[in-house]
Amino acid sequence: MSDQTGIFAGDDPFIIAKAWLAEAEASEPNDPNAIALSTVDAQGRPNARMVLLKDIEAEGAGQGAFVFYTNYESAKAREIDGAGYAAFVLHWKSLRRQIRVRGSVTREDGPKADEYYATRSLKSRLGAWASKQSQPLAGRATLMAEVAKMTALHGVNPSRPPYWGGYRIAPFEIEFWADGPFRLHDRFVWRRETGAEPWAVSRLNP
Repeated sequence: MSDQTGIFAGDDPFIIAKAWLAEAEASEPNDPNAIALSTVDAQGRPNARMVLLKDIEAEGAGQGAFVFYTNYESAKAREIDGAGYAAFVLHWKSLRRQIRVRGSVTREDGPKADEYYATRSLKSRLGAWASKQSQPLAGRATLMAEVAKMTALHGVNPSRPPYWGGYRIAPFEIEFWADGPFRLHDRFVWRRETGAEPWAVSRLNP
């Protein structure tokens, strides 16, 4: 048994993560939902970039997941689809906390993706149509010309592009970390092999 108390207490890591994110939203000056997403390419070479986490799905009747959205033709998407796994870190300097996640990844490209896409600003929706993400670009003027073209083509209510949608990271490992005095940090890791198994929780050395 791990000695989970205070901010670490609970029996559902997704609920703990949602609580930590809610705290961060009140203290972080910019993008408290920004995650450093890590993937590997076909040669096993790692890659990392910042993306915005858009949902934390508690387990409920299904398997919990962390959800973000992107262009399926981007480098990150190609690497995710190739490997089937990804990892990320949520770090909040104001709270001196972080959450590390590793898990398997599936696409979220149905009604939920449509619903989220519809909440984005019009310019962001048109930008999703205009940007050939991760591909070479001659210049910003070329990009803006493509935005104008997509605006004329799709109007003020564009549908979600077929190559744009979400990814759901279903974790097999979640680590909660909080800063401690003299670098004696508190770390609790939740692990399981599949979503059907119960979580095993243990404290880690700092």
